[in-house]
Amino acid sequence: MKHIGTLIIGAGQAGLAMSRCLSDRGIRHVILERGKVANSWSHERWDSLRLLTPNWQSRLPGFAYDGPDPDGFMSMPEVVRYLETYAEASKAPVEEHTKVRAVSPSGSGYLVETDRGTWRCETLILATGACNIASVPALSGDISKEIDQITSLAYRNPGQLADGGVLVVGASATGVQLAAEIRAAGHDVILSTGEHIRMPRHYRGRDIQWWMEAGGIHATPIDEVDDVNRARSVPSLQLIGSHDRQFCDLASLSDAGVEIVGRLGGVRDGMALFSGALANHCALSDLKMNRLLDALDLWAEDNAVPNIGAIERFASTPVPSPSRLMMPLSDGRIKTILWATGFRPDYSWLNLPVFDRKGALMHDRGIVAPGLYILGLPFMRRRNSALIDGVGHDAATLADHILIQRGRSAA
Repeated sequence: MKHIGTLIIGAGQAGLAMSRCLSDRGIRHVILERGKVANSWSHERWDSLRLLTPNWQSRLPGFAYDGPDPDGFMSMPEVVRYLETYAEASKAPVEEHTKVRAVSPSGSGYLVETDRGTWRCETLILATGACNIASVPALSGDISKEIDQITSLAYRNPGQLADGGVLVVGASATGVQLAAEIRAAGHDVILSTGEHIRMPRHYRGRDIQWWMEAGGIHATPIDEVDDVNRARSVPSLQLIGSHDRQFCDLASLSDAGVEIVGRLGGVRDGMALFSGALANHCALSDLKMNRLLDALDLWAEDNAVPNIGAIERFASTPVPSPSRLMMPLSDGRIKTILWATGFRPDYSWLNLPVFDRKGALMHDRGIVAPGLYILGLPFMRRRNSALIDGVGHDAATLADHILIQRGRSAA
């Protein structure tokens, strides 16, 4: 058995940021990684995906993008290289190809069993991410075996898909991007749409992420949110990592030939049943977008922000009238259903009483239990907690907490 005071599980951006913050405070530690650094970015993203944040916003503790295209958007191979370079620059103590099998309590610390031996530690940090398992609704079991089903975690490119129509379920950032790509590849595409948030790529001459950062939206602390659980489950903005298009929204998809329908509510006797609330969801999405733009305009006026364009407003999302409420899945039109219905973390190896009655891991701003921490989840401490540019703030705060706790233990 190996012993280390502090152990990190996961060598993505969260684990590497945590490692750098611990090293800066003189705290010895080891990172366990099931594959190589940035494993999820290498193996669990589709081929054409780019970050939704511009390159200048790729900042981690002690490290930042310094390439020739600060306003561009990293491809997945570029993200992997960025994180590998960060790990090397930080001299991160990563034990690669080490899969954690179980974590259990051990005295005042934790026992971590891996496929390469067992570790014991006093402090354990979970940095395995929030997107380990695709969330697929139970109704998927009611779909004929003749129709292929694939999740966004397994999807790589349109070449994987059978010839014929594709039903994409989910209209957040992932769903709209994949619907656009698959339609451009020549497939007949239907997009099933529930709650979503429309957003322009750029506004008044600046990238929307510039506005979100400069206006303090990204830095919103969890203390200022009325409903924490709701804030943590808000859909990702309908954006694409490119300046070529102002919108990747339902209107642009409809113009490209994608049929927009309501939320998939069930499958009965081979018939897909869609909600009739499409118009309401679109109206609410437009309302949320305009509320944010109003807030940004007010901030710009209050702070006399220079060198920005005139106030913009955008046409409401067009809604088909009437929208389709049902569609046969047995007539051969739909050959594939792609589930873009979100993700959830995988803690099946965590044998600790730290889950609520619904199976969700409980934590208070990343503090789970004495000596146990979590990092990299949505809105953990601030709105941008899950972004590359936001995880460093949370990592520094938790590292300070660990340092204080170590001092108390020593005393």
